[in-house]
Amino acid sequence: MLRFLFRLLATISLAIAVVMAVLDATRTVAASALVMTPLVESWLAVSPDTLAAARKFTETTLHPLLWDPVIAGILRMPGFAVFGALALILYVIGHQPARRAGRFAPES
Repeated sequence: MLRFLFRLLATISLAIAVVMAVLDATRTVAASALVMTPLVESWLAVSPDTLAAARKFTETTLHPLLWDPVIAGILRMPGFAVFGALALILYVIGHQPARRAGRFAPES
């Protein structure tokens, strides 16, 4: 059940990465220059209140220095790359290894 959850989250993350990559590709063609939108800009466009809440939660609950160098650095990366890497990590966690047949057992 837990593997299914990780694979489902990986699929959702990959879908978000593809949508963000298509948006950046469209903006690149329209501008005739390479455009890679940082994740923070996309997050601010969708829901600025949740970004402020996430910052406040991180600084008060975890540690104030965790937000500025670590999370802010991740938020400055292109959104499609962040969600693509997240999808890969979640897929690897939820991956079910292939079963090998025994030495003399017939393969099915």
